[in-house]
Amino acid sequence: MPRLTVQLLSLFFVGSAAWAQPQPTAVWEGHGDAVTCLTYAPDGRWLASGSKDATVRLWDVAAGKTRFTLPGHTQMVTAAAFAPDGQTLASAGDDELVKLWDCRTGKEIASLKGHRGHVRGVAFAPDGKTLASAGADATLRLWDVAAARERQALKGHPEAVNWVAYSPDGKLLASTGWDKTIRLWDSATGQELRALTGHTEMVRIAVFSPDGRALASAGRDTAIRYWDVGTGKERGVWRGHADLVRWLAFAPDGRSLASGSKDGSLRVWDVATGKPRAELISGTGPILTLAFAPDGKTLATGGGDHKIRLWEVARLPALKPNE
Repeated sequence: MPRLTVQLLSLFFVGSAAWAQPQPTAVWEGHGDAVTCLTYAPDGRWLASGSKDATVRLWDVAAGKTRFTLPGHTQMVTAAAFAPDGQTLASAGDDELVKLWDCRTGKEIASLKGHRGHVRGVAFAPDGKTLASAGADATLRLWDVAAARERQALKGHPEAVNWVAYSPDGKLLASTGWDKTIRLWDSATGQELRALTGHTEMVRIAVFSPDGRALASAGRDTAIRYWDVGTGKERGVWRGHADLVRWLAFAPDGRSLASGSKDGSLRVWDVATGKPRAELISGTGPILTLAFAPDGKTLATGGGDHKIRLWEVARLPALKPNE
């Protein structure tokens, strides 16, 4: 076949593939640098975003507009979490601080100091009374939200801690670290219960399933590992990404898991089979963060192009079981 014909066919198929990619239902702009974290309020009315530009933005989902810009951090914002009642937002940053914000006014409530190094994760207990944070100083810290005071420091990881999550019933904490482990803790006593091993490199994130029986983890080794929380046994390893898996989120019904990677792809996995249901190639660089809306119909993603995109989950490109 003549070279010119091959080139034209290649252009046609590349163009067709790009055309076949779904378009986001909305694209929000406002941050001045990479979007590094996203989290929905429990009622779905607000979406909070953190950025390398050192700000947190609180978005009105229905209007698609920024309601408040929260400028208290002095370095990159790494994580954010809403309190269960949706009235308070916690944010963490490379400035070693954890901040609490009033979502009704956009005002800072408190600045929590204790970590000696970057803070990489925050999570509210289901009762809203305690906030957990994960730091590069190899500690987890538990904070009394009402008193804005540190309650306890948990030590077990020998290196930086990248993430922290509460189980749905609030009895367990999961943390991930540069030591290639996920650790489970008794949230009431602060006692380490077990370390889950299997990852071959740094573990970036771990999230509990909505029923609390399973845990999904991922990191630099590109594999997603699926664990039985009760036994600590690995139940499956899901592969497909080609670079660091930076973010995971279970759908509210627990049937799907979304993963975002530095390779620029978003995958949605069938939890029952461990097979990918859908894949989206961003075309705009790494996917640094993602979040399911509480109704499970929308996925929000953020990355290095400073933008937030909202995707209709049902319209993401389907994958065949063997892909």
